[in-house]
Amino acid sequence: MNDAILALAHDLMSSWWIYLALFGFAMLDGFFPAVPSETLVVTAGVFAALGEPDLYGVIAVAAAGAFLGDHISYFIGRGAGARVVARFKPGSKKSAMFEWSHNALAERGGLVLVVARYIPGGRTAVTLTMGTVRYPLRKFSLYATLAAVSWGVYGALVGFIGGKAFEENPLAGVALGIGLALAVTVVVEVVRHQLRKRRTTVEADEPELVLSGQRGA
Repeated sequence: MNDAILALAHDLMSSWWIYLALFGFAMLDGFFPAVPSETLVVTAGVFAALGEPDLYGVIAVAAAGAFLGDHISYFIGRGAGARVVARFKPGSKKSAMFEWSHNALAERGGLVLVVARYIPGGRTAVTLTMGTVRYPLRKFSLYATLAAVSWGVYGALVGFIGGKAFEENPLAGVALGIGLALAVTVVVEVVRHQLRKRRTTVEADEPELVLSGQRGA
């Protein structure tokens, strides 16, 4: 069974269709997060370590697709973002993610788009938000380029490392690559949660400090 799976994977990865698939998945992931674009990029990186596809081609095509997908989401936000956000139920995950992206954009500017790459659902929430608030297109394109290229390099290299570590067993390389990618996502989520928790604690303490100051006066 493993031999049959490897043979099929090798056939797919050695075909020019893999570049079209990488581009399409990365683009669709920009406004439809259910598409497993990162998994495909990591897998392509694993097989790039074995010779095919070309590593630089994987990075370039994945980045190009991500760049286009981000812009599609951005323009959806500009055209219908307010109506889309209005449909989010208060307290829902979508509503919370939009609120986070709005606050993060106000605090960190366009760089939040790079960070959002490693947060489940964060990429779409941020690009949609940036379109909704009509963030300047030129600046958006600049940060989208940075985010897309860094994501393409990251995904392909994580897979490449897995492929090099298990040259005799590409499936184990794929598992290692995906595991590394998930580990990075978990770390980013933990850090984000801790920062939000700390900020909430500080904001809750501020009124008490103000009241204490007033009483002392």
